[in-house]
Amino acid sequence: MGQGHGWEGAVLKLLRAKDFVFTVTGAEDVTPQYRRVHLKDGGMLAVTGVHPTMWVRLWFDNAGKPHQRAYTLVDADPEAGTFSLEFALHEGCASDWARAAQPGDTIEATVHGTDFAQPDPAPSHVFAIADTASLPALNSLLSALDSAPATVWFEGERDGLPFRTAEARHDVRTLPRRDAGAHLVTQVKEALPDLLKGAAEPYVWIACDTATTRALTSYVRKELGLPKQRVNALGYWRP
Repeated sequence: MGQGHGWEGAVLKLLRAKDFVFTVTGAEDVTPQYRRVHLKDGGMLAVTGVHPTMWVRLWFDNAGKPHQRAYTLVDADPEAGTFSLEFALHEGCASDWARAAQPGDTIEATVHGTDFAQPDPAPSHVFAIADTASLPALNSLLSALDSAPATVWFEGERDGLPFRTAEARHDVRTLPRRDAGAHLVTQVKEALPDLLKGAAEPYVWIACDTATTRALTSYVRKELGLPKQRVNALGYWRP
């Protein structure tokens, strides 16, 4: 690869991660704080294939030091070798790169650790807890599990964001971010136990900031007693 990726890159290389270079083909502002960047895959999809909630690690320059962030593929087309990435914009080198992205720009990426196992048995009801950063993964999840109804707790403003939910099957409960995620945790704890009583084969998916994800995962596993195979959790960012 063109630049060193520090100790993180060295560890990923030992774990047989695969490196690629993506090329920007275009970009669009979905909202003033949410940007979609279109990319050519540099041959990645022909090697890796594609699966629901698939993500890649992008490498950004952060004041001369490598910085990696993970993003979920949107509308991946293995035949064309294209996909998009969606960025919830805030302060930081990843958002700065997305804001400035123009056709012809390139970025280095690593693929490692991404997978998706279809729940078995299939969910009778999906319970998803997400936020702006994990919206692309939420959309991918609900598309993959399209036979099941879903209850979604979404932390953040919904207006203008590219939700791919179906009103008839998906109950989306939008909440503001308060108290570093504690408000979301409280709301889920108040509602989830009763909702689980009516679900023969529940499946819980949690993708928020690291602390919120950890708190809710512990609650679902230890206090509500859901088995490990019925819970999928991944911390998407650190406050």
